[in-house]
Amino acid sequence: MDDLRPLASYAAVGAWLDSLRQHWGGDPANDDPERLDILEAFCRFADNDPDEIIAGCVLVRDGEKRIRAKGRQRYAGLIAEFQSGVEGSRLRRAKWGNTVRSFLIHNGILLQSGVQGGEPGSEMRDEGD
Repeated sequence: MDDLRPLASYAAVGAWLDSLRQHWGGDPANDDPERLDILEAFCRFADNDPDEIIAGCVLVRDGEKRIRAKGRQRYAGLIAEFQSGVEGSRLRRAKWGNTVRSFLIHNGILLQSGVQGGEPGSEMRDEGD
């Protein structure tokens, strides 16, 4: 994805950082200097910008915002694939995957609970909603 704008310009990134700030305090954009770089790498991997990722997981029906199960499953699978390709330790892979999961969760896209380890194939699959 060559036309990715600076991440701070996307509404979904702003919502993520605001939610992290409310939840944890501090300055989430700078407290973890890798946070935005990890999300950018995932966006390039998924070939979608941050707002497109969230839009792919949400639909509005009868005026209500709902989670699109297929979109959530798609991105859960992409996160697992992305995470398994990260070079380095198991902890590093887990951090990269969990950073992207945090982006989704803080944008209202609830993911299935369970161990989100750094070993390939250790993620739980979403069996349907």
